[in-house]
Amino acid sequence: MITGIQIMQKLPKTNCGECGFPTCLAFAMKVAAGQIEIDKCPYLDPKIKEEIAEATSPPVKSVILGNKQYTYKLGGETVLFRHEKKFENPPLIGTFVHTAMEKQEIERKIKAYKNYKWERVDKILFPDVLMIEDKGNEEKFLYLLEKIISELPEIAIILNSENINALEKALQIDNDFRPLIYGVNYQNYRDFWELTTKKEVPLGIKANSLGELAKISESLLKLGAKELVLDSGALSVRELFEDLVIIRRVAIKKRFKPFGFPIITFMYRYTDSLALETLLASICIAKYAGIILLSDLKAEYLFPLLVERMNIYTDPQKPLVVEEGIYPINGPDENSPVIVTCNFALTYFIVSGEVEGSRVPTWVLVKDTDGLSVLTAWAAGKFGADNIAEFVKRCGIEEKVKHRELMIPGYVAGIKGELEEELPNWKIIVGPREASGLPPVLKEWSKKLKHNLD
Repeated sequence: MITGIQIMQKLPKTNCGECGFPTCLAFAMKVAAGQIEIDKCPYLDPKIKEEIAEATSPPVKSVILGNKQYTYKLGGETVLFRHEKKFENPPLIGTFVHTAMEKQEIERKIKAYKNYKWERVDKILFPDVLMIEDKGNEEKFLYLLEKIISELPEIAIILNSENINALEKALQIDNDFRPLIYGVNYQNYRDFWELTTKKEVPLGIKANSLGELAKISESLLKLGAKELVLDSGALSVRELFEDLVIIRRVAIKKRFKPFGFPIITFMYRYTDSLALETLLASICIAKYAGIILLSDLKAEYLFPLLVERMNIYTDPQKPLVVEEGIYPINGPDENSPVIVTCNFALTYFIVSGEVEGSRVPTWVLVKDTDGLSVLTAWAAGKFGADNIAEFVKRCGIEEKVKHRELMIPGYVAGIKGELEEELPNWKIIVGPREASGLPPVLKEWSKKLKHNLD
């Protein structure tokens, strides 16, 4: 890897500031750290730009799919293990349709993409890739592509076909979408390369072994290919796992360019059970897959994978948090209970889950504690009487309820008196120490609130 000082030596050293940094040295350090592109320097020779860009690019190159509105980046990885830094771009997860599939089955799968959406930690989780496979029916292949673009514009698309004419027509359907063209082998890679030079799209290599994969990838690199997706063609689960690790390790440790690209995996190659596919997919999320294709989408299997993906592809040095604010659960009104908790994601989801399960309409106030749990935040001075009171006053809850009763977590019962001094118009109630104790307490409290206000 090139250092900031080495980059500095190649810069014009004018300290013009047009890159957004006060000095060339500051700019060089940011480029070396991968936080800004070398293209930001307007006075650098193009050849030197290309040289530095290559030297500073991640060992696993980035591949872009999608369209202008919905863009997905694969690859861009720099480490083998998440604790070393972080994993950059989460794998795409989805299924396939093909030209021999019945209309009802196609409609069912499209409906699954539309329906399977979940909100978690202010993020929307959903399947985000779909492969369209050509089984010898060019007309239906193009029809399916038009249908998918129209009905699922937010989905990344993989075109699986060895029919160059069909693929050429497919790329002319919509100039805005950028699919992955999958099916490149050693016999047809030149034809595929000529196709993609007309419209720059990534190519997916379909090999039968790691050796063949390296050979095809190297040949395409010599032709000038910059975005590839790799499939080693592993025939067993063990071989798949070994290939995933070998490809990533060689790319990171040896900087072996033919393997420096994202990997596509097909779970249904290894089992007829969707449950086992899901188990295998859960391993591939953690072990370097860039695209994961299942035989089908079922909510009970898909949701755990999407949650795992979200958790694996977060920065381990930053706590997972929810946004500070008022969260209405079960449709609360002006007579509903009000409870306060911290914004550590795990705490919030445990609390909100118990509240939702109680079926009691409740206002949940989420206080920003920098992602710390209740006791840790209290010990750090981020969940004390003063800052809870300040939050209650400014969050707007007083305009949403008639009563003035607030429940605090049982673990910080000691701040009750001080909080009542900070909020003289409020009655502070100490809640249970564990969230599992919330449902009966909320049910009883809700009855009293309605009775008192009536």
